[in-house]
Amino acid sequence: MLRPRLREWARVVRVSDRVGCGAAAPGEEVVVAELSDKLAVDALLENVDAVVHFGGISLESPFEQLVPANIVGLYNVYQAAYKHKVRRVVYASSSHVAGFYRQTETIGIDAPLRPDCLYAVTKCFGEALSRYYFDRFGIETVCLRIGSSFPEPKNPRMMVSYLSYGDLVELVRCALFTARVDHSIIYGVSDNAVKWWDNAKARHLGFHAKDSSRNFEDRFPPPGPQDGEHPEHVYQGGPWVLSGPLEA
Repeated sequence: MLRPRLREWARVVRVSDRVGCGAAAPGEEVVVAELSDKLAVDALLENVDAVVHFGGISLESPFEQLVPANIVGLYNVYQAAYKHKVRRVVYASSSHVAGFYRQTETIGIDAPLRPDCLYAVTKCFGEALSRYYFDRFGIETVCLRIGSSFPEPKNPRMMVSYLSYGDLVELVRCALFTARVDHSIIYGVSDNAVKWWDNAKARHLGFHAKDSSRNFEDRFPPPGPQDGEHPEHVYQGGPWVLSGPLEA
């Protein structure tokens, strides 16, 4: 979904995945590369001005499967960014880095991390690694703590975490083109009726959500009393708090 939008903002967009991305469109280069392959990632970032990094495993998985892309791969991205003097990274973090806060709480971007699964732990690592590369080497990063970005909400939790495609595109645009971001964190969420996350300290990014899950309110009635203590209705991470470790 982001791919054609990125082409509107750059002379050339270099698209990469570990499997084929299809034929290159005008203004694109397509490169197949494993994030865990240091040399491949190094070549991938040559002559690059900015990186929109949405690569890696995006679901809960055994830790051994998460490490190559989400940890080693991210380190390879930042090492290559340092080597090639890349000025900015837009990093797809996740709202699950704070999934063990209760749904009755509203938290800001500086609240202590409370990851709800091992996948979320790797995203905490990403936020810490990007902070290090800014403080040590001056590589700016915007960490996008994405809620749930789909064409429409799929369940009651997503009525709160919903991020429309249009708002996601605008969020990435702000992250790329705000004059100075240093190391910034922002929750990726539309202007929904119920809010768990406060982005007041990310106002410098200039992001203003235009969409809302209100248009889907009739699809998901409020949970009944019997659901009150189920983790899906207690914690912001919903059912993710019951995942992993997958092996005892």
